[in-house]
Amino acid sequence: MLLWRRSRTRDELAGPASGETGSAALEFIGLGVILLVPLVYLVLALGAIQGQMLGVESAARHTARTMSAAKGAAEATARADAAVRSTIQEYGMDAATVDVDIRCAPVTAECPAAGATVVVTVTAEVALPFVPPVFGLDRVSTVRVQASSAYKVSRTWRDG
Repeated sequence: MLLWRRSRTRDELAGPASGETGSAALEFIGLGVILLVPLVYLVLALGAIQGQMLGVESAARHTARTMSAAKGAAEATARADAAVRSTIQEYGMDAATVDVDIRCAPVTAECPAAGATVVVTVTAEVALPFVPPVFGLDRVSTVRVQASSAYKVSRTWRDG
């Protein structure tokens, strides 16, 4: 006598989890978006902060260098102003948030002075990207960046 066997269906071959076919791709896309969006925002925010940090560092360095090489106090002030304005424009910084502090060490009546060290500190605030101005969030979500630079003025420097 011949034994007849029925062939298995596709559902029987797949096993007990056959109702979950195709859900791995959906889980991958959902989880990928949940993890990828914060990672992209982190990259954008760090890029904005790094760009402004390079700007304040450049402003401090160039301002101190141009002041120490000037021929007089009036020219030093004009050069410092020009260097800061140029850097703000070049790096796309918000001029309202940039603060420049110029000091001489040792403290003298005139800055710069012969033999003194010009110390320039530039501070700026970086607004994080895509933060709406709702409830004052744009004011709270800023990062303060600061850089300092020092240059020695020649001992033979003369004002005039």
